[in-house]
Amino acid sequence: MKIAIAGSSGRMGRTLIEAVLNAADMQLAAALEQPGSAFLGKDAGELVGSPCGVNITSDFDAALANADCLIDFTRPDGTLAHLASCHKRGVAMIIGTTGLETVQKLVIQDASHSIPIVFAPNMSVGVNLVFKLLDTAARVLSQGYDIEVIEAHHRHKVDAPSGTALRMGEVVAEALGRDLSKCAVYGREGVTGERDSSTIGFATVRGGDIVGDHTALFAGIGERVEITHKASSRMSFALGSLRAARFLVGKRNGLYDMQDVLGLR
Repeated sequence: MKIAIAGSSGRMGRTLIEAVLNAADMQLAAALEQPGSAFLGKDAGELVGSPCGVNITSDFDAALANADCLIDFTRPDGTLAHLASCHKRGVAMIIGTTGLETVQKLVIQDASHSIPIVFAPNMSVGVNLVFKLLDTAARVLSQGYDIEVIEAHHRHKVDAPSGTALRMGEVVAEALGRDLSKCAVYGREGVTGERDSSTIGFATVRGGDIVGDHTALFAGIGERVEITHKASSRMSFALGSLRAARFLVGKRNGLYDMQDVLGLR
């Protein structure tokens, strides 16, 4: 497969470059950055110590002409612009961008009628297994347990709670027949009164270089159950993204997530 990577000079972009260069069945077709980036024109492989002859460019349309799939972990506005280029060129897309609003997600859904897309808040295989476990736990612990989602990320992350934490909350809410938009509590301060047992709480930590920690806490009387995932490297997200790209081979259109990729539905 010929893979293009958006945001190639960023932390996630560099990890994706390394993963693609080490994959026997994949080739780095393009490394993309925003106009004005100091990295334009540089060999993308040099960012990970393995020169590969692919120079970083900001010309998305030209770069995608030689690509089978674009992997994008950038920002919402950038992702939608890249989506338009993929749609124009008929290029498959892997979207790991978080912080997208409902209307932006609808744009992705609309584009999936023409091209195949895997869109997930977290590409890690382990995290997506956790989503499956949470569905089971929520159904079993539906009575008498208070539910909290705690997440921690590095100081540079710009959205909160993380897309993964929100998806954890959505999975639990769906299993319990609740609407997360109506039962979520994002942080507490001051005299809040007793906890409403129908709510799902979220707590956010930002600091240092934490790659990503997520815990779903089911707190009952006399016991608590915690389902936790801790990422020690962004490589888990990159390898999951490559697995998603392989999943799209031969598909002409459609909107998928990592549950589809891993056969967990």
